[in-house]
Amino acid sequence: MDFTFGPKVLALEERLLRFMDDHVFPAEPVYRRQVEEAGDPYVHPPVMEELKRQARAAGLWNLFLPDPHWGAGLTTLEYAPLAEISGRSLIAPESLNCSAPDTGNMEILAEQGTPEQQERWLKPLLEGEIRSCFAMTEPDVASSDATNIQTRIERKSGQYVVNGRKWWISGAGMVLVPMDARGVIVVRPLPVFGYEQDGGHCEILFEEVGIPTDSLLGDEGRGFAIAQSRLGPGRIHHCMRAVGMAERAFDLMCRRALSRVAFGKRLADQGVVQDWVAESRMDIEQARLMVLKAAWLMDTAGKDRARLEISAIKVIAARAAIRVIDRAIQLHGGAGVSADVPLAEMYAHARALRIVDGPDDVHKMLIARRELARYGAAAG
Repeated sequence: MDFTFGPKVLALEERLLRFMDDHVFPAEPVYRRQVEEAGDPYVHPPVMEELKRQARAAGLWNLFLPDPHWGAGLTTLEYAPLAEISGRSLIAPESLNCSAPDTGNMEILAEQGTPEQQERWLKPLLEGEIRSCFAMTEPDVASSDATNIQTRIERKSGQYVVNGRKWWISGAGMVLVPMDARGVIVVRPLPVFGYEQDGGHCEILFEEVGIPTDSLLGDEGRGFAIAQSRLGPGRIHHCMRAVGMAERAFDLMCRRALSRVAFGKRLADQGVVQDWVAESRMDIEQARLMVLKAAWLMDTAGKDRARLEISAIKVIAARAAIRVIDRAIQLHGGAGVSADVPLAEMYAHARALRIVDGPDDVHKMLIARRELARYGAAAG
């Protein structure tokens, strides 16, 4: 394994770090203020469009997409340090047009979409003109087991009719549904730990939603396979950004430790704080190396060969981010749970990562089954 990056990636890293310092971090309070003033947590603040304009001008647009026809043409490994940097701010990924769920949706449209679907959906997404959803989880079943999915897609009168709360079902296929289609009902917003950000999460009901048959992505019966293919890169991207979150929390923690005095000496000179700093640095480095290995393996051996490593980093990266952010909150005291620093919102985001794209326990189950199968094969 070689994690040495070439001149192209190093130049993008330098440019992105400068973009974060000059534009993204100063925009965070502006973003929050514009949302508060609008009185609508799902408003699209003007500062985001300004950030997008600046990112495009800096050549920091669609960095996630490996297909050079549609995106930057970076490998998964090459994109890793850039995604990590963007993870230091919750508003940075969207400003680069590299935020979930759009990234995964653009990837499957690039791979599976027809020319007509790409013209209607992929190109506006690549331009940052529209946003997208990926409706998978259902409220009435344990969605960590995809075979529980209850939503149905049926052929009726020359079209597909969707009923339920997502747009695909195992064995039927995956279909594209416009948000303004008749029968698509946004039931309610779903804040995450009280936070509503990046367009938010909603409960959506599909009642007799009729869509043309050319809305099918790929072939009938391939919905589950396409979804799993989409989740592989998405999980790696989440983990890259989680390392970035941890790195920013670490930076805030160290700066705070050096600037505050308690019981006659700096917090940085307290033994317990030094332990937090050491443990946090080790957590970050271990998670980063595991993420890089998974990205390298995905590039060199393919998504299927990297399944175990992807499951592992999905658990490890979120766990590391939670630990580091929690220590940073503790060091900040009351300020750590306030909106004066981004730690509380980062913690909410990191904690949610233990559930999204497959809960930790399912990933650990898959790892254990694969490891035990090796021993079973050897014994058998």
